[in-house]
Amino acid sequence: MSDTGDAQPQGSRDGIRATARGRAPVPLSVLDLVTVGAGSTAHASLRTSVAIARLAESRGYHRHWVAEHHSMPGVASSSPAVILAHLAAHTSRIRLGSGGVMLPNHAPLAVAEQFGTLEALAPGRIDLGLGRAPGTDGGTAAALRGPGRLDEAADGFPRQLAELTRFLDDDFPDGHPYARVHAVPGPVQGPVGRPPVWLLGSSGFSARLAGGLGLPFAYAHHFSAAGTLPALELYRQTFRPSAVLDAPYAVIGVSALAADTEAEARAQVLTGALSMLRLRTGRPGLVPTPEEAAAYPFSPAEREFVDGWLANIVHGTPDAVRAGLDGLAERTGADELMLTANAHSGAARLRSYGLVADAYGMPEEVPAAL
Repeated sequence: MSDTGDAQPQGSRDGIRATARGRAPVPLSVLDLVTVGAGSTAHASLRTSVAIARLAESRGYHRHWVAEHHSMPGVASSSPAVILAHLAAHTSRIRLGSGGVMLPNHAPLAVAEQFGTLEALAPGRIDLGLGRAPGTDGGTAAALRGPGRLDEAADGFPRQLAELTRFLDDDFPDGHPYARVHAVPGPVQGPVGRPPVWLLGSSGFSARLAGGLGLPFAYAHHFSAAGTLPALELYRQTFRPSAVLDAPYAVIGVSALAADTEAEARAQVLTGALSMLRLRTGRPGLVPTPEEAAAYPFSPAEREFVDGWLANIVHGTPDAVRAGLDGLAERTGADELMLTANAHSGAARLRSYGLVADAYGMPEEVPAAL
């Protein structure tokens, strides 16, 4: 990786507020689940993630986040920090971050060290998004956290968050058991940058906590659409200005896929819907092919689930996706839309981000040499 310390990330200097490009109503970003389709491999999916990050950077998407999931064959993003280091080596300007790290799965010191290292690798380009869900099933969460930690982990999220923040700032008070423990890389080595902390959620808990702490908030509209407006309203109502933000800043994750035709887009998003159905019914696997999804014999109950899932995915031709995203931005008042294109085909995911950028007239810039 080249030395990109002097490169400026796209958007504002604080790394939180962003600038819309082209005719987009708000800034656009990428949420990457590193999905693995049937007949493909994690290796191929990670190569697609690099291609998406490079395209997103060249077209003015503000950030590229990777989500933590475990024990899901169709998702290869169990180690966000490792993936982000790889993406940092192949980009120079776009912000990179976790969407998110599921904090109860980890020791706060370990997270501070990982993201301090990322900040040292890509100064001024790293976001630390945090969630309190396990990102997996209960059995896997127990294996991640160890005996006796499953029940207390989510309830202890505010305490873990406070501890992580102190490690990032290296400011435990005298007399604290961790006063002489330092996250390295970090401030103990001298003045350094620090990744902004975001809170992620799909309910009111993190919305209220983010508001009370004056932190930016990202809501998982892509899998919990019914709660979007209440959560955003709660966040804005409870927001207290802080040293980080003087006003609320809310991002929503949006499932969106553009293709050359409506039929092609429908075929691709149906693969993701069937994959989610299988996950929700205890049958996780690789993302099925469009042919398998089209031939699947949905029961009435399964069809109801899939239809409801597809109703929350903005998909179709580029013009249709643009109209859907415009409407969503207006209805929610979100400050930024973070698009996740879940489909069997990596090529379809990559093309979708390009088509959305084209639909909004987002300028194409030559990627920087690395």
